[in-house]
Amino acid sequence: MRPQTTQVRNVLSDFTGKRPRHSHGRFFTSFKELFLFITLITSFLPGWAQTSRTGTIQGIIRDKNTQELLIGVSLLLEGTTLGTTSDTEGRYSLTAPVGSYNLKATLVGYGAATKFNVNLTSGNAQEINFELEEESKALSEVVVKANRAVASVASVETPNSIQRLSTEEIRANPGGNFDISRVIQALPGVGGTSGSVGGFRNDIIIRGGAPNENVYYLDGIEIPVINHFATQGSAGGPTGILNVSFIEDVTLKSSSWEARYDNALASVFQFKQREGNPERLSGNVRLSGTELAGTLEGPLGPKTTFLASARRSYLQLLFSLIDLPIRPSYWDFQYKTTTKLNAKTTLTTLGVGAIDDFSFAVPKESTPDREYILRANPIIQQWNYTVGASIKRLIDNGFVNVALSRNMFNNSLTRYEDNTKPDSTPKNLDVSSQEIENKLRVDVNKSVDGWKFSYGGVLQYVKYNTSFFNQFRPEIRNEQGQVIQLPVEVRFASDVDFFRYGLFGQVAKTFGRLGLSGGLRTDMNSFTNDGNNPLRTLSPRLAASYALSDQWNVNASWGQYYKLPIYTVLGFRNEAGQFVNQDNRYIGSTHWVAGLEFIPKPSVRFTVEGFYKNYSNYPVSVRDGISLANQGGDFGSIGNERTQSIGEGRAYGMEVFFQQKLTKNIFATASYTLVWSQFSGVNGRLVPSAWDSRHLFSGILGRKFKKGWEMGLRYRYASGAPYTPFDLEASQRNYASVGTGVLNFGNLNTLRLRAFNQFDFRIDKKWNYKRTTLDVFFDVTNAFLARNPSLPQYTFQRTADGPDWLTSDGLPLASDGSNAQPVILRNEDASVIPTIGFIVEF
Repeated sequence: MRPQTTQVRNVLSDFTGKRPRHSHGRFFTSFKELFLFITLITSFLPGWAQTSRTGTIQGIIRDKNTQELLIGVSLLLEGTTLGTTSDTEGRYSLTAPVGSYNLKATLVGYGAATKFNVNLTSGNAQEINFELEEESKALSEVVVKANRAVASVASVETPNSIQRLSTEEIRANPGGNFDISRVIQALPGVGGTSGSVGGFRNDIIIRGGAPNENVYYLDGIEIPVINHFATQGSAGGPTGILNVSFIEDVTLKSSSWEARYDNALASVFQFKQREGNPERLSGNVRLSGTELAGTLEGPLGPKTTFLASARRSYLQLLFSLIDLPIRPSYWDFQYKTTTKLNAKTTLTTLGVGAIDDFSFAVPKESTPDREYILRANPIIQQWNYTVGASIKRLIDNGFVNVALSRNMFNNSLTRYEDNTKPDSTPKNLDVSSQEIENKLRVDVNKSVDGWKFSYGGVLQYVKYNTSFFNQFRPEIRNEQGQVIQLPVEVRFASDVDFFRYGLFGQVAKTFGRLGLSGGLRTDMNSFTNDGNNPLRTLSPRLAASYALSDQWNVNASWGQYYKLPIYTVLGFRNEAGQFVNQDNRYIGSTHWVAGLEFIPKPSVRFTVEGFYKNYSNYPVSVRDGISLANQGGDFGSIGNERTQSIGEGRAYGMEVFFQQKLTKNIFATASYTLVWSQFSGVNGRLVPSAWDSRHLFSGILGRKFKKGWEMGLRYRYASGAPYTPFDLEASQRNYASVGTGVLNFGNLNTLRLRAFNQFDFRIDKKWNYKRTTLDVFFDVTNAFLARNPSLPQYTFQRTADGPDWLTSDGLPLASDGSNAQPVILRNEDASVIPTIGFIVEF
């Protein structure tokens, strides 16, 4: 075996985290040009705009527990004398000079609520809705809740481990590029994919759990895929699908979520969409360095409003110009309609879809890193959609939700032994699969004499089919024709359909300063061997909160949660065509959480929490002997193999979070997480998982200036992520055929990368005209050129002119790679991504 060499290359890409060779000079030239361009724009455009512009805030106000429309609610723009009240339909409308405001809603007998950082422009009306919670008649309790009603996002059902982002916080997030999945990574307990340079993937790691342990709901309808080029069996990808223009707020629950939510082990995300403008047709167009997006909204009739959007990327054109081998291209679409059938009934329909095409082209300049990209990453062709309709019906002291939805994910992956010559080399990966879910959800919610009740169920019909081939190791013969390495490959076709069903109930009550909540659910299915046993997944949960004063609150929760193994595991067949993973059990996770919440004033929130999670029945790969909890952070798919439910795990640590909402034109957040994450494989020994990042820190500081200027700063830090070394002998023997190195799972996650740190900044300038607004933004990711590491990559050296392998004996590459020149790519470059863009509201 020849000694390895180390080579470092520069490549820029949102999808690879790298940048082109010798690009330092070109980058700084383009940076200066962009800065000059934005300076020229800001010099000329103010002359066209007028300063005496006004904008409109409008919305609906409801009772949080019963969803009844509230009449006579007072609304006030803090720091001004401008205000209004809600009408007989619970609606309000308020006109004010353009700018940023905090909007406060008050009603006798209800706790006050404030929406911070409402950015009022002349282009689009701001749809700001409120849900007010009725207060107890006991004066002492009203006093205790005074601050919490304004600043806290907690509830009696979920008193801890809950965070919320408003639409303006998402839009203005530095380095976020309007990507909700990326912005979420600034919250406490949230990490990114191990070894992704610049954080280019949107895998969401919550408190040391795998990416597929989270569930996502859009207006109460589950959406399994929220990223383009998603990893099947996981949820991550390089860029998000959801349109930030639709979003009213995002809520993260990393523990103590209500019993209504199923199939989650680490967290529940709730994306709440606003309604379309009921007064007039309006919209916005966003153009940036990588995409063009358009949104339209307005009334469809006296009782119906709509939102609709489409987005097109042109990364493939950019990457062609800078000679990158990858050609990512995508479309995405989204819509929502809201119809007031009568005073008590509302019909909502929604849809989200995407079309993805990830292909390759041979670059003009061949280097080991580009060769690795070509050979290691599959050609990806995907499309997915979620469509649904829900009816909300008000009843005595509550409401009923009925939601019917369908989601489908179509995934095609292809990789050739030499992706640069696909027509002349055999495939080593060929996957075609579909996941289809049809869901009916019903939940009843009531509030009687301070008691909150909810109960309901879900019924799903699932279909999964796949045609799968993957060559992990080729057959290799010596010169005499003797087999010196047996082939290892998986080839099967599968088609399965079954039912999933579950029931839940929850009750909560506040007794003076003490709030208590308890829930119970069970989930079953018609496919696994013990899937119809409700006791297997009986999952109780308890939560308690106590108000020590009007500023201090102590919270604690305990809960058991279950998740069905992923469809790629359940649908796997062996060579005899048998479903060999029907013996897999629901994965279990038990959470213990306790913490303090401090709210010194309505705009400031400080929390500290400790958590411990214990896992059971995690699928373990029979082939590799490792837990599937370590997988899901790269492109492709996971789970198409024989697994056993013998894995255990634990994740524990603490979080500290500070949030300053907009006051005196400044807003800020800071979060720190200390987390250990460990899982066991076939040997039963707990070892650090791929998500064992230990120290995570994120800080954001925003400042609003006069004349429409705004600046945001963000800093992120993560200590070194674990990784597994290569089996050098097996890698050299197999690379020519499979296109990747072979990992030494006997030393799983025994090495660590250097720490990741990144500073981003963003500058916005807005001009308000009579009926339109122009927002020019300049966003720089990794502005300090930090050299962040990614996972090492194994490849062979090519000759100087590119098309042929460089060999030690000058002969063609041997089938076992014995005369190759191995290269380990360390990939520790300083990747910086400057983006200039425009948003036009009309």
